[in-house]
Amino acid sequence: MTLHNDKIIILDFGSQTTQLIARRIREQKVYSEIHPYTLPLAELKAMQPTGIVLSGGPASVYDEDAPISDPGLFELGVPVLGICYGAQLMMQQLGGRVEQAEKREFGKAELKISYTAGLFAGMETDPHDYQVWMSHGDRIEAVAPGFVATATSNHSPLAALRHEKKPFVAVQFHPEVAHTLIGTDVLRNFIFGLCNCEPTWTMHSFIEATVAEVREKVGDEQVICALSGGVDSSVVAAMVHRAIGNRLTCIYVNNGLMRTGESESILRFFREKTDLTVIDVDAEDYFLEQLDGIVDPEVKRKRIGYGFIKIFEEEANKLGKIKYLAQGTLYPDVIESVVFRGQAPIKSHHNVGGLPEQMQMELIEPLRELFKDEVRELGLELGLPEEAIYRQPFPGPGLGIRIMGEVSGERLHILRQADVIVLDEMKKAGWYRKVWQSFAVLLPIQTVGVMGDGRTYENVIAIRAVDSRDAMTADWSQLPYDLLGRISTRIINEVRGVNRVVYDISSKPPSTIEWE
Repeated sequence: MTLHNDKIIILDFGSQTTQLIARRIREQKVYSEIHPYTLPLAELKAMQPTGIVLSGGPASVYDEDAPISDPGLFELGVPVLGICYGAQLMMQQLGGRVEQAEKREFGKAELKISYTAGLFAGMETDPHDYQVWMSHGDRIEAVAPGFVATATSNHSPLAALRHEKKPFVAVQFHPEVAHTLIGTDVLRNFIFGLCNCEPTWTMHSFIEATVAEVREKVGDEQVICALSGGVDSSVVAAMVHRAIGNRLTCIYVNNGLMRTGESESILRFFREKTDLTVIDVDAEDYFLEQLDGIVDPEVKRKRIGYGFIKIFEEEANKLGKIKYLAQGTLYPDVIESVVFRGQAPIKSHHNVGGLPEQMQMELIEPLRELFKDEVRELGLELGLPEEAIYRQPFPGPGLGIRIMGEVSGERLHILRQADVIVLDEMKKAGWYRKVWQSFAVLLPIQTVGVMGDGRTYENVIAIRAVDSRDAMTADWSQLPYDLLGRISTRIINEVRGVNRVVYDISSKPPSTIEWE
């Protein structure tokens, strides 16, 4: 892990917006990272945090099985901010009382500030009201000793609190969401006012620190890099190449699950426009054999992950003794592959939860701390061309997780044709760079249609387009009706075996961006 002068640790209690807290802090050029609430106190202390944030969560602090962090964190001498559940937990652990609210607060609320310092420095007191976002069914009924109220709302007489002597603050609202209009100011006041952080988390400083770290770790060893052609692996390759030069060999594996012309385009780009050494491996038959008859998405992801590692290790053995494998794991990959409170992970990313327990090589993951938009910024800082930086994300498991149900050569052929049409029309209409991701999905169902006055019973294609900043949350893109119409008409007319097209209007959460 890269060393940071200032670091704010977020303990996650299961809120859907925990990742937004990290994003908002990083936007202020201060490093933050998320850990489960079960993080042992000794490990938390060893991280030497500049500040600690207790996130929101769906539980009630008085429940028998409520998630509880070690109260010893309040003895570390570090500023602590409690948000919603985190605020209630702070009160309960320090001697206050939390009960079920007579009137719950969800959505927009008006905040009346009574103390214009600390979290609310630079703001005004009554009668000025500020719009905030609430999401809780409990409320603080009695404050812990040493705490006083700093703001109220219609249903929360203790909507914000501060300790009079210690750097502890708590809010019942969510400063991380856009609907809290003073959210950025509140977080800035915590970061710079209470924690005294310096805004040193920049991509330039990240490059310097990470390149030095990779050099130190690798020494004189050779490294191979898993190159997919996406922005993540492209940036990793550029970063490691800057650190160790020609001791890096990139390996591109065609797993047979790529889009039409994708492999040829990727190899042409890297061989003509970069100084990287690239080996390409055609493993289409191997991966299709591994996926034969498999319909469970978790099994698909893990088989694809195992397959990549097997091939990388085989290619590494041909090159000699290779100790390290570099890959483009991002922070959202890590977060979504983590188990929370004994639940199943959201999904096992092929490069995290999909990895085998025993590997011959050690991993180098220089982007493991970053969100996607940070990676793009990093790529530009490294001098990569925009065509490599602003490609829409494409999943490592490829079309294998955009085919619901069994993967076969025939179904891949149908999906590839549909996907080409989606991307072609998005680019023609000027929408490709406006959205985060746009693609086609082949569903495991058939429906009745009429073509040429005859009955058909054929496949359904779903179109997915989303707006996002970092893939942790996303909303469906409101594409123009005429664009959707052109996509649908072309797919039905040009792709044999499809007679119906639907548009996915689900957000993340509760859905995910990819269907599997």
